[in-house]
Amino acid sequence: MELRGVIAASITPINPDFSIDLEAIPGYLDFLASRGCHGALLLGTTGEGPSFSITERKSILEVAIEVRKHVPGFFLLAGTGMPSLEDTIQVTRFAFELGYDAVVVLPPYYFRKVTLAGLLEWFRLVIERAVPEGGKLLGYHIPPVSGVPLPINLLQELKDRFPDKFAGIKDSSGDADFACDLDRTFGKDLQVFTGNDFLFSHALKHNACGCITSLANLTSPLSRQIWEGYRQGQEMDAIQEQLSRIRNVLEEFPPAPAFLKSVLHSLFAFPDWAVYPPLDRLQPEQRRTALQKVSELIEQNPALKTR
Repeated sequence: MELRGVIAASITPINPDFSIDLEAIPGYLDFLASRGCHGALLLGTTGEGPSFSITERKSILEVAIEVRKHVPGFFLLAGTGMPSLEDTIQVTRFAFELGYDAVVVLPPYYFRKVTLAGLLEWFRLVIERAVPEGGKLLGYHIPPVSGVPLPINLLQELKDRFPDKFAGIKDSSGDADFACDLDRTFGKDLQVFTGNDFLFSHALKHNACGCITSLANLTSPLSRQIWEGYRQGQEMDAIQEQLSRIRNVLEEFPPAPAFLKSVLHSLFAFPDWAVYPPLDRLQPEQRRTALQKVSELIEQNPALKTR
């Protein structure tokens, strides 16, 4: 089945002592599925992936696969990109052995002044050593965070060399023009998922096949409405505006994992999960203000209130 639709960049449940709440992960993924998500990305930016060790990452990926017992068609993607080539290969291979549908791979993000040839070689080794036949790798383009962009010519080269295994890109650049460039260059030949809620409708109009976003933890019913409406040829500007207004609130209260965990605790009675240092919880006044702003917007759409 081809990857598509609304995919949540899932949070990672963390106990107050900073151990991972592994038992909570399958149930949380069930919650996402019940609210219209086609799938989830584990260990992305919102999932605080770079904060965890290889052992912790493997534990998270192992328990998350249990969601398939209740939601057989639920897409599972794993964030596996790390500065270490060997670590990236190891966790990527592990994810596919478990049965994950795809991996989302950050470029090596410590050395920022790298050549196109160096990046191409790094991705070549990951794909050849870790991605099996039938496996899909998505590049993770988030230059404001990683400092290492994935330029169009790199994507072209990877698609030419690995037409099946290099499946696409998660574009979290927030650059509307880049979404247009992807469309002009690849059309529907590259699976593009926008990582920016503001640009969801824009991306769909330019041949994106879905979204992978942090806000889908909270607002997936809106994203699903946009997805379904676009497929039916409907004008979705009003729903997109609702989604964008809630995204504006998230932008006021970074980091996203702290904001989402606080709001999910207040609105849906999930545990008050921690974030892993160096991230920090929202302060009490921030929590109150964020919840008030989100609640006012959620009241405008009853679908957002159901668990």
